[in-house]
Amino acid sequence: MTLARTARTFLLVTGVASCWAGQAHAQFNGHNGLGDFGVLSGSQPEPGFYALAFYYRYGTDLLRNGDGEEVGFETNDPGDLTVNSFAPMLWWVTDHKVLGANYGALLVLPIANIGLEVPILDRKSKTGTALGDLYFQPVNLGWHRERADFTAGLAFFAPTGRYEADADDNVGLGMWTFELNAGTSIFLDEARSWHLATTAYYETHSEKKDSDAKVGDIITLEGGFGKSFMEGALTVGAAYFAQWKITDDDFGTDFELPSGREIGKHKVYGFGPEVTLPLATSEKLIALVNIRYLWETGARTKTQGHALAITATFPIPSIPLI
Repeated sequence: MTLARTARTFLLVTGVASCWAGQAHAQFNGHNGLGDFGVLSGSQPEPGFYALAFYYRYGTDLLRNGDGEEVGFETNDPGDLTVNSFAPMLWWVTDHKVLGANYGALLVLPIANIGLEVPILDRKSKTGTALGDLYFQPVNLGWHRERADFTAGLAFFAPTGRYEADADDNVGLGMWTFELNAGTSIFLDEARSWHLATTAYYETHSEKKDSDAKVGDIITLEGGFGKSFMEGALTVGAAYFAQWKITDDDFGTDFELPSGREIGKHKVYGFGPEVTLPLATSEKLIALVNIRYLWETGARTKTQGHALAITATFPIPSIPLI
């Protein structure tokens, strides 16, 4: 039985400016969605065409400042943020070689719905469901060795989502983001059943729409440790992510920080279980379904919450099992 390697997918979670700003100032968010990759993140699938359906739900009612202290008001119901996103994705991997790697390309069209509630401020807002910022990776390279896979890519996010600087219903970030990524999956046994993976993403940004404000550069690591069964059709493991902003945000000429206030660079970590299950008939593999749940920890100058990610990967055509 020949099965495609577990397909990666890319969630685009649009950022939401925190209105819990009475005691801290939240930073600008970047485009990289946290927790969209996990186990086998450093492996490109086998040559072919793939259609993916990706669902992501993020929830939080906690904001931490630069010292890791919880920021809120004196109330038992400070507010919460919920993000729901669905992202159809197309991924094409070819037999054409570039620097010894299989060349591929991928496209993601996120559709997001963001709800923000802060009862103490008597504020409720929802964006409605709308197109977010498009992601396109025109260079997606994958190398396959006996005990390791490697990936590298160049990509960008285009500001196709609705965005206005003072609006409370944005689903886009109003900026271009340019991304470099590289990853590896290391196989710990000859059967390639035990594996450890990590992928690094470096993103830099243009100025925001109708503004001279600019998001700082961000580094994100995502990966996981797992065990595969049934020739890769079933995988269980633990996923992780880590993100750091490495340069300061530029809030533009119209922003003045109150006296005595500082805005530190954000960071956050996450971990949780992951499983990939096959959907198949007796004759062919129809899809691989990946489910991942992650808890955030160690947040600084950022929200801290939890996320559910579900991906269905459909090889086109379906893969024969006999």
